[in-house]
Amino acid sequence: MSELWVSHLGALPYAEAFELQRTLHRRRAAGDLPDLALVLEHPPVYTRGKRTEPGDLPMDADWYRDQGIDVEDSDRGGRVTYHGPGQLVAYPIVAVERVADYVHALESAMVAALGDEGVAAEARDVPFTGVWVGDAKIGSIGVRVRDGVSMHGLAVNVDNDLAPFEWIVPCGIDHVRVTSLARETGREPGLPCFRKRMAFRLAEALGHRQRLVSLDRLVERQVAAA
Repeated sequence: MSELWVSHLGALPYAEAFELQRTLHRRRAAGDLPDLALVLEHPPVYTRGKRTEPGDLPMDADWYRDQGIDVEDSDRGGRVTYHGPGQLVAYPIVAVERVADYVHALESAMVAALGDEGVAAEARDVPFTGVWVGDAKIGSIGVRVRDGVSMHGLAVNVDNDLAPFEWIVPCGIDHVRVTSLARETGREPGLPCFRKRMAFRLAEALGHRQRLVSLDRLVERQVAAA
């Protein structure tokens, strides 16, 4: 079985993670790196996807920044979403043949990891992409595939503050209710434990065996290939 190199990065600003993705994407597309995934969390930030509409962010960017939340543009699909501490984010940078199959694999990984925590989640049909618990959204997906390799990925609400979702139109869906693993279970699940579950289930859904590597290892691999 092929390997998925998984690097746990802790907290990383969105712009820094975006640039890192671009660098690793180029290396993966050139064949200098195997399939890999970055697992992390972001400081508070709204990211605007390629299909974002003005009404998705009802206040201006300065208002959001006054609340301590940055606003960043992204070249992923989808519209506006929120990332913040306590939310698990995974960016697989992997070879993709069919985008629909890849998105379904990401959904399956989230459903399996949440199931490990005792939460019955499910994927829903377009336009309600992502993963849901009843009528509340708990996991989001936004991807871009270029040169046959993916960027961006998934986010699962673990024990993050959900209030910032109320200040936008999340994923372009009016009046959507958002939930988290902590809210559904009534306990504090802890991001470190869920991070491990999510990485394992992601590798499994993509048909790989997980191999943990440091970011330094990825950088060393890049330098050696340059």
